[in-house]
Amino acid sequence: MKAIADTGFIVAFKNRSDQHHAWAIDVARDIDAPALTCESVLSEAAFHLGSSNETLTLVAVGMLAIAFDCNKHIDKLRELAVRYADRYPDLADLCLIRMSELYPKHTVVTVDEEDFRVYRRNKREAIPLLCPPKK
Repeated sequence: MKAIADTGFIVAFKNRSDQHHAWAIDVARDIDAPALTCESVLSEAAFHLGSSNETLTLVAVGMLAIAFDCNKHIDKLRELAVRYADRYPDLADLCLIRMSELYPKHTVVTVDEEDFRVYRRNKREAIPLLCPPKK
């Protein structure tokens, strides 16, 4: 599977006490490495994990690849920020929506199903998602 990694997936993968850790480990086995991501997601993951090194190591070993440059997509990101203002999206979410437009064959791997079921790529298309099973 070609994937775009969101913060929650990365945190669950690295944090053994995370409720979604086993799910993230299983999903990681099915991903055609590297999973694509953005710097905003890496920053959030480093914050939640309490370690920039843990997050950067995933890039260094080839599990993740930074595949987005905010500078090149500012206008689109601003459009998305306005469109979804009522949901208060963070920059990472906006970048992932845009990445889904740029990499349409990739599935967004996230624990944030509530927001990503609402977000649309190319204004109308549902974003392909892989989320943990509901309890």
